[in-house]
Amino acid sequence: MPRDFLKDARDHYDIVVIGSGLAGLTSANTLARAGYSVLLLEHHYQLGGMATWFNRRGGHIFDISLHGFPFGMKKSCRKYWTPEIAERIVQLDGIRFENPQFSLQTSFDREDFTSILIDKFGVAAETVAEFFDTARGMNFYDDQEMTTGELFERFFPGRDDVVRMLMEPITYANGSTLEDPALTYGIVFSNFMSKGVFTFQGGTDALVRAMKEEMTANGVDVRIRCLVEKIEVTPGRKVAAVVVNGRRITCQAVVSNANIKQTVLELVGADAFDNEFVDETRAVRLNNSSCQVYIAMKPGAGFEPCGDLLFHSEHRGFDIDAMLSRDVSSRTFSFYYPRTRPGSDRHLVVSSTNANYSDWADLSEEDYEASKQDLCETTLDCLEQYVPNVREITDHVEASTPRTFQHYTRHPLGASFGTKFEGLKVSQGLSSQVEGLFHAGSVGIIMSGWLGAVNYGVIVANEVDKLLAPAPANV
Repeated sequence: MPRDFLKDARDHYDIVVIGSGLAGLTSANTLARAGYSVLLLEHHYQLGGMATWFNRRGGHIFDISLHGFPFGMKKSCRKYWTPEIAERIVQLDGIRFENPQFSLQTSFDREDFTSILIDKFGVAAETVAEFFDTARGMNFYDDQEMTTGELFERFFPGRDDVVRMLMEPITYANGSTLEDPALTYGIVFSNFMSKGVFTFQGGTDALVRAMKEEMTANGVDVRIRCLVEKIEVTPGRKVAAVVVNGRRITCQAVVSNANIKQTVLELVGADAFDNEFVDETRAVRLNNSSCQVYIAMKPGAGFEPCGDLLFHSEHRGFDIDAMLSRDVSSRTFSFYYPRTRPGSDRHLVVSSTNANYSDWADLSEEDYEASKQDLCETTLDCLEQYVPNVREITDHVEASTPRTFQHYTRHPLGASFGTKFEGLKVSQGLSSQVEGLFHAGSVGIIMSGWLGAVNYGVIVANEVDKLLAPAPANV
């Protein structure tokens, strides 16, 4: 008899959260702290969404997205999770750039970037200061017409090398392009390139385990392997229930951590929304996907420190199309040393490349497996420049593709970074269309990445509370 993953679940909760990405986890925890009954539903066998991990024989643990986040993650985790989680967020030692235009290492903070731009690239100090101040001053209500490319042309005309240094990490982190609104770049840039890059010591599994313990202590009913099939809405456009694993559970509000297009068009259905809103939803562009190669060294075998993050490219200039191509010329290497997981002797490397789903979607199984193997081999060839004996000490290697991300996350086209900027408007407008329906997830570059997800989860939880909290009595 198949296991019932909803055994002992109630028939009604105040709030149902669909999906356990960091935005979903944070919304669930924040609402449970406020005293609401919360059911968290995750279709996968473990929590985390894109913030996840997997195990392989030999004791290897690979993180999918634990590659670095801004200092603000420490502050947000302290405020919305626990001080213990916040204290395990530590700064990465060094970030490297290696490409035909320049070779450099940076601490990834404003002071160091300022020195590099002035001393290495010859940019006037006044220009650098004005650029940083302009980026830091950007917010959601600013002019959305100016593109990131136009922003760079304003401050660094004709300087492809400067653009590369300032843009390449953001493209890898969020799928950002030069055609996206400048304010989306400015907000992310200010977060990432202010006080350095940080990570969670112990790995994603330790972080999510700590988050689950905190949620459970606060009363969240956490369920895995529970696929939501439908969000039911009344004729009067109010949330009524969810249908999950064939069972109907009523609720007053739903927070969807699924993709915004899936939420509107599939989980609810277009008939529940205004036609104009449906058109806006359909027009939302998905961000690109990723390929990754996971490389584990033999137990006890390691290599000399190569920095924590390495942006490697063989392309002569900054080219987003080249960064998405299956003919890989650019990679980000994330190096995991034993200090990443205290008590472990393992060295691991994760190579990440941006990718298009269409390049992988229609391959036959034979061609697909051959392409993954080729990706592994060319990645090892590249890594050998920094770890000379890498094949001799490698214990395990495998690759993931956009098809992999689509399978495990159910994100359309395997989108690693949610939607483009216009997705944020649709996400924020959801509750005005259907009372009690909210969305918290990666929508637009402003809200992508770990910090954006956590903060958006809090924002949405506060909106749910405003709806459900009893009105103060008249005195």
